[in-house]
Amino acid sequence: MKKSTIAALGAAAVITTGVGLHYATASNDVPVVYFTRDISPAGLVRAYHALNWKPTGKVGVKMSTGESAKTNYLRPTLIKDLIDELDGTIVECNTAYAGNRNDSKSHWAAIRERGFLDVAPVDIMDEEGSMMLPVKGGNRLTENYVGTHFTNYPSYVVLSHFKGHQMAGFGGALKNISIGFASSMGKAWIHSGGTSKDNPWGGEQDAFLESMADAAKAVTDYVGRDNMVYINVLNRISIDCDCNANPAEPDIHDIGILVSRDPVAIDQAGIDMVSNADGNKKLMERIADRNGLHTLEAAEKIGVGSRKYKLVDLDEK
Repeated sequence: MKKSTIAALGAAAVITTGVGLHYATASNDVPVVYFTRDISPAGLVRAYHALNWKPTGKVGVKMSTGESAKTNYLRPTLIKDLIDELDGTIVECNTAYAGNRNDSKSHWAAIRERGFLDVAPVDIMDEEGSMMLPVKGGNRLTENYVGTHFTNYPSYVVLSHFKGHQMAGFGGALKNISIGFASSMGKAWIHSGGTSKDNPWGGEQDAFLESMADAAKAVTDYVGRDNMVYINVLNRISIDCDCNANPAEPDIHDIGILVSRDPVAIDQAGIDMVSNADGNKKLMERIADRNGLHTLEAAEKIGVGSRKYKLVDLDEK
């Protein structure tokens, strides 16, 4: 994305483009989202430093280990320096669908195969079952289910690959702290809109999207807003999620890295950037078809974060 585009977004209020709404503003009364085009180990660390955040205690780095080696999950070589800086542990949960991560034995094999244990310790948080988190003031849910190891980490860095998603329309920070943190049972609970703990399929679409927002609120309320930060990497932006073993090839060029202390703001910034990117037609159609922006609406409504944000371009400093 050109610097002129970033500058225009930073000066914008709400701009209608026909493919999306842009919520960047110059106001100092909104969350800050930092941006760099440098998708490299050094760029990732530099972007993290811009947050000026000090974790408390043991740090969990929540990320996806990907459904196959063909997917666009964040590679160990990219994330190693950041995790070393944090002295962090990669944390994951098992999936709720058939595949190579739906039980701990096969998930551990995938983690080893993809080289994550070569760069950091890894914890499958629901390997010993689920625990309940209350949802206060949610749209659909009154409870959310995460892995029992969830409480082992007072601080979390939520490291997400921003991309499309077959069901949610797109995936970023909000998906990572809802579906991502959810235990296998919790994933079924969210997908079904709180109607089933063992069958994730067949639920009503908006109920699923609103349940993701509810689960995100349960997680951030429990950990504490000051104890979580968010990083979205906008590279290899396929219309398909990393949970798809054979995702479509990206049509969008790599954009950069976003970091923020607000999960709604960082995802809205990602949407804004891809809606201005060349080659975005298929992704924007998928987001619209799945009503994907409703997750942002639902999350903002219940206080998870703000869709308005101030964008700071780290490359211009």
